[in-house]
Amino acid sequence: MTRFVPKSLFGQTLIVLVAGLLFSLILGSWIYSLDRGQAVRAVGGFALAQRIANLTRLVEETPASWRERIVAGISDQTFRVVLSANVPAFSQTESDTAVSQAISEFLIEELSLGQERRPLVSATGAGGMLAGRGPMMHGMGPFGMFGGFRELQVAVPLADGRWLTFATVVPESGSGFSRQFLVSMLIMAVVVLTASAWAVRRVTAPLGALSAAAERFGRDLDAPPLQEAGTTETRDAARAFNSMQERLRRLIETRTRLLAAISHDLRTPLTLLRLRAENVEDAGERERMLAAIAEMDAMVGAALDFARDEAKTERARPTDVTALIQSIVDDMGDVGLPVEMKPSEPIILECRPMALKRALANLIENAVKYGKTARVAIKETPASVTITVDDEGPGIPETELTRVFEPFYRVEGSRSRETGGVGLGLAIALSAVEANGGRLTLGNRPEGGLAAVVMLPRS
Repeated sequence: MTRFVPKSLFGQTLIVLVAGLLFSLILGSWIYSLDRGQAVRAVGGFALAQRIANLTRLVEETPASWRERIVAGISDQTFRVVLSANVPAFSQTESDTAVSQAISEFLIEELSLGQERRPLVSATGAGGMLAGRGPMMHGMGPFGMFGGFRELQVAVPLADGRWLTFATVVPESGSGFSRQFLVSMLIMAVVVLTASAWAVRRVTAPLGALSAAAERFGRDLDAPPLQEAGTTETRDAARAFNSMQERLRRLIETRTRLLAAISHDLRTPLTLLRLRAENVEDAGERERMLAAIAEMDAMVGAALDFARDEAKTERARPTDVTALIQSIVDDMGDVGLPVEMKPSEPIILECRPMALKRALANLIENAVKYGKTARVAIKETPASVTITVDDEGPGIPETELTRVFEPFYRVEGSRSRETGGVGLGLAIALSAVEANGGRLTLGNRPEGGLAAVVMLPRS
């Protein structure tokens, strides 16, 4: 069920608003339909009571010889009128006492009847918990409660001792869900939904801008600050992000200057040591000393390159990635390294070419060093460009596939530069790929060897 729920804050907020809107519309429509039925019955009940009073007055003012014919003329299937000499017998056990009392008092007042000529009233068929409680009924005084009954029987005593009996049914109001009503509710829902979507989008848009700014800063240290706009909370978040970005930029710049100074200070004594080592008469000892000095110099240079992270300061430009990889393969092939590349059409991509070349060179060198050979392939899709570097080595334990990207971490435990290197090659490659907005992953191939996969987005 949760897979159908949107993952974005905008989608989830919009779903909550839509669900609340639909629930309120359905509940409001149901209450309106019931209230409308009660209102119609209340108006009908009031009209019936008035009609009974008028007909009673007409019959009583008519000569006795005409009354039977008048009663027969006004009686029909929906409104039955009977003139009898005896008190009519109809049950009042299920009658609504309050409604019956209201109708009785109304007839007494309209017909100027004394308490000794009190009419008999039976109002049955109450309409439920909402009967007589709508706004229209409250505005009709005592007749507001007429909405709570369906069947009405009234017996009015005449001056000559006979009884005039009325039996009728209050008509139903019909369905409240007319086409006009449904259209109006639909229009209202569309208006409210549109306004809600606009409001939610306006509130959540700064979060998307914040995410994009963080992603941009991860690729470019000189990225412009985030615009401080929107609500108070979003402006505070943007201001805090800009402050963090500035502090990180200063921290990285300070670290780079510090390491550059250390590198410079270390290389001066290393140069002196190299000159002195060359004067050592013992050839074997001289070669070992020069090798140790060269290793130290390489470690200092690699550390400085990693700290400087020039990939994030390089500007992106359209580059033929196929030609860039082919140049790396050709250069390594010229010195006898077993490197090959599958033929591919030119692929133009907006990227930082020097950073990408450095990352791919590190991956290919690792494949040759630890996997005997390197095979490079490139393919493109409308959304991305994928570069794969395969080797035929022993691979890497699954638990080590992510740790090898850590600076100075090596699966090979030896500190020998010939076997284990410095431990910064993959860290530098990962940083360069991420500076291009891409993703670098390692995986063991089923047929043996390791596969390094670089995925670069088109945008």
